[in-house]
Amino acid sequence: MFAQSSPLKSQVKIGTEDKQFKCGVCDKIFGTSSHLKTHTRIHTGDKPFKCEVCDKMFGQKFSLLSHMRTHTGDKPFKCEVCDKTFGYSSNFRKHMRIHTGNRPFKCEVCKKMFAQSSNLKTHIAIHTGDKPFKCEVCNKIFGQKFTLLRHMRIHTGDKPFKCDVCDKTFGHICHFKVHMRTHTGDHLLKCELCNKLFGQNYELKKHMMIHTGDKPFKCEVCYKCFSHGGTLKVHMRTHTGDQPFKCEVCCKMFGQSSHLKRHMTMHTGDKRWKCQVCEKKFGYSSLLRDHMRVHTREKPFKCEVCNKMFGQNSSLKKHKKIHTGEKPFKCEVCDNMFRESCHLKKHMRIHTGDIETQFKGEVLDANV
Repeated sequence: MFAQSSPLKSQVKIGTEDKQFKCGVCDKIFGTSSHLKTHTRIHTGDKPFKCEVCDKMFGQKFSLLSHMRTHTGDKPFKCEVCDKTFGYSSNFRKHMRIHTGNRPFKCEVCKKMFAQSSNLKTHIAIHTGDKPFKCEVCNKIFGQKFTLLRHMRIHTGDKPFKCDVCDKTFGHICHFKVHMRTHTGDHLLKCELCNKLFGQNYELKKHMMIHTGDKPFKCEVCYKCFSHGGTLKVHMRTHTGDQPFKCEVCCKMFGQSSHLKRHMTMHTGDKRWKCQVCEKKFGYSSLLRDHMRVHTREKPFKCEVCNKMFGQNSSLKKHKKIHTGEKPFKCEVCDNMFRESCHLKKHMRIHTGDIETQFKGEVLDANV
């Protein structure tokens, strides 16, 4: 019996004239022994080159040198068309396809072409329907991990993109970029009726529905119509009872992320909006605006049926149900319908047996 040598040590020199060196693991051939030596680290996992800043290890010296640019900020690759600079040649080559229009990656299903392989991979999920990434909060599934991470900001309320001009924050970089145009004036679109400015054409179109009164999105339960699909989606939660936004402090659930954000001020105590009249503080500027109408007695919201005026839009919405007869809150026990959620909650005490507590409370209130 003879001892069998390790495959990694089988670095056989073949073809002496061509000076070719063969890897004993994968049979790949190299022109020099040093290239073969570097290659074998793929199989051994050996990483002898260490970053002195963050201690990350690398198998090749040039990989370490490339990595160091993340610390130094060095971007040696410059686009001659738009002057944008890059830290890596691979990113530079990808960027150049924007200017050349080159799209080398082709979808074999629909023949659509893409500039980057990652974009093609994302596109393929449309055909396969593959969505392996699931949100643990609302169970929504996604085709890409980065899409899930971006979605999670809805639940966490995280807005990492901050405007240095007005301190407004955004959950998505695309929304941040559009917002910045309001300060720079770059490519702004103007509404010819009210002169309001928009960063994107779809935003202007959406805004125009306010003036035209167009409401193409209809609720199939109560037949209420909406200008935007997103508003209809939020409205449907009043019928389904779906509350995908959870407070991590008290576990209370909400139907809208804005309601969760507003609720969080109860825990944080953050109230930076102060009334100059009575010095009352609020967690949101919108709450302060609503409150100011107590002092000004302004009532800008008018009922088109009976001309009654209201200080808050929510109060007008509640009032309108008197005219429409709308009762969106349904008792699952006896099918009784109610205009307000508070009326439904009060009614539910009949079924839960808590009516005695309710009665005592009302008697107590009457005796006060």
